[in-house]
Amino acid sequence: MNLDHALQTFIVEGRELIAEMELSLLAVDSSEDKSDLVNAIFRAAHTIKGSAGLFGLDHIVAFTHVVESVLDRVRDSRLTMSDDLIHLMLSSGDHIGLMLNLIAAGEIEADPELSQSGVVLLDQLHAYLDDGSARSADAFPVAHDDIDKTERIGSVHAGNDHWHISVRFGQDILRNGMDPISFIRYLATVGTISAIITLPNAIPEEQDMDAEACYLGFEIALHSDADKQTIENVFEFVRDESQIRILSPHSQIEKYIELLAELPEESTRLGELLVRCGSLTAQELDRALNTQSETSPAKPIGSILVDQRTVRPEVVEAALQKQNQVNERANENKSQESQSIRVDAEKLDQLINLVGELIIAGASVNLIARRTHHAELLERASTLSTLVEEVRDSALQLRMVKIGATFNRFKRVVHDVSRELGKDIVLEIEGEETELDKTVVEKIGDPLMHLIRNAMDHGIEAAQVRLAQGKAASGTIRLNAYHDSGSIVISVSDDGGGLNRDRIHAKAVERGLIEAHQHLSDDEVYALIFEPGFSTAEQVSNLSGRGVGMDVVKRNITALRGSVSIHSETGTGTTVSVRLPLTLAIIDGFLVEIGNAVFAIPLDMIEECVEFTAEPGHDYTNLRGEVLPFIRLRELFSVSGNVTRRENIVVLKHAGRKAGLVVDTLLGEFQTVIKPLAKMFSQVKCISGSTILGSGEVALILDVPALVEYCETRESTNSNYRNQQSMAVTS
Repeated sequence: MNLDHALQTFIVEGRELIAEMELSLLAVDSSEDKSDLVNAIFRAAHTIKGSAGLFGLDHIVAFTHVVESVLDRVRDSRLTMSDDLIHLMLSSGDHIGLMLNLIAAGEIEADPELSQSGVVLLDQLHAYLDDGSARSADAFPVAHDDIDKTERIGSVHAGNDHWHISVRFGQDILRNGMDPISFIRYLATVGTISAIITLPNAIPEEQDMDAEACYLGFEIALHSDADKQTIENVFEFVRDESQIRILSPHSQIEKYIELLAELPEESTRLGELLVRCGSLTAQELDRALNTQSETSPAKPIGSILVDQRTVRPEVVEAALQKQNQVNERANENKSQESQSIRVDAEKLDQLINLVGELIIAGASVNLIARRTHHAELLERASTLSTLVEEVRDSALQLRMVKIGATFNRFKRVVHDVSRELGKDIVLEIEGEETELDKTVVEKIGDPLMHLIRNAMDHGIEAAQVRLAQGKAASGTIRLNAYHDSGSIVISVSDDGGGLNRDRIHAKAVERGLIEAHQHLSDDEVYALIFEPGFSTAEQVSNLSGRGVGMDVVKRNITALRGSVSIHSETGTGTTVSVRLPLTLAIIDGFLVEIGNAVFAIPLDMIEECVEFTAEPGHDYTNLRGEVLPFIRLRELFSVSGNVTRRENIVVLKHAGRKAGLVVDTLLGEFQTVIKPLAKMFSQVKCISGSTILGSGEVALILDVPALVEYCETRESTNSNYRNQQSMAVTS
């Protein structure tokens, strides 16, 4: 066994368990039935402790043991999972995570500084353990006998129908950080232990005893509605080094036989049938198969299971009958097993890059085919383009991930920050199944973090203020994600007091961002909070007030070719909407030409294309009764050359807004491979990237959100100017 590889697996699984533990802790408070969540939290801590013991990580074992002891009291209803205890458990999980990080960095031994911070947590944990952290074995009825084989405890002690569990612990479990009594205590959470017999017969003579070795075994009668696998999972961490036999209650025999008859005809293996009906666990099957491999000639697996007293003979007989039925219909009902594999992200990125190069090569072939007017070559080029498009869509789909994992991270943020602010705030999540490119998911976390913390600090009022306004004392923040016109929209909403328009306007005038007499719409005023260093906070806190954050949010979102907008209503709340592209790699584009320059526009942001019509000197047109402002790309980018006789308007749509682009020629659709611009072009406005055409020439990709915003800003400026002129004439 490769210990280094096993240790890395432990670190990965440990982090996953901490994440699961955190989600369960955050859900406990709002759950009606807390027992399942508490058991899940306990199992996570128990698993980390047991696995750490296998690697001799005593500092993790010692700390997690205290956490486990407190959770054990919660399971026994001796402690209530209060808000303070939840916070303490979250902090304990963070501490375990830090210890795992040090181990991942190669520091196997306990870190002195981290241990000091752990002492503070241990003191708080021990406050919940006023009479000792573990129950003694005397809490159970114990009888001593020299029994060394699996025998069902009689009805006098245990009742007529019960699970019988025979356990012989391995001698090394104490050295591995395991406590035999803790497994019995855990077993009591899945049922009622009606009798238990301790078997000391394996204890050697005094001079041969090892103080660190375990020599005990137990015969246990358990009344429980749990299945066999659940009961065996109690002993998961000592299964390989211990002998465990579980005999089913008499009442379970008929149930197993009925389940066998009802099983779908998918498996032809006897062991698998017994596992699926619940009469056999996977570990018991492995043990029986190992025994079978050691016998010569090989005994039937059914006979071995009966000899080991793992499964009753009548259940094996029923399974054999089911096996015969399945074999008879195997040719008629043959199911195919779906398979999935994990792929490194780097390999996916390489695949996308290769697909991009394939698209460029395909466009070149298509161009050559059109130039030569070769009919057969044109047909093959068309087929190639279709196949490349399908490969592109399949490759991009591989990179799509659900945003739910990112959203769940913020549950802990809301919990911790609300405690720090002294506010009661609930996080509601919608649209967690929404998918988008993994690169976008990785980079959107920090901007969303800023928005949520800002909403909690500035948006949600204090409880007494909310009650005075007729609101619930508890504030709510909603995270939502959905698809819209080829983009993904992520909204962060709060039910707080909303933005103070007058204060924002006054602050902007004070800082010289706008003129005092300048008329701005609500959206334009609210957009000012994204200016660098802008803040209306009267006091600086740990969370906000320094004017650092919202400008970073906009900059990061813009870097992802996205946009951000704000809608706010006084007394009702604020919603910040972030609109992002589904992918940053390959898109369907539409090519236009101005002079000799070619530009690409994301196809999903084009509403339609119409012939240019407008009054001379006007920068807007009549689109079926709707005023459509437009931008002349020739003037915007200072493209030289004469204007063509017949210009066209490409109607753009973005976030419910429309704008037009005046171009010379419409070249049609084109699979666009997005190439990022170099840093020296980072300040170029209205351009989001570049692509390579089939001819080898470079076409710039237009930044539609920036163009729409530019068009609206220009229209607002012109409107203000016209108003001022009108006022001057009137006066």
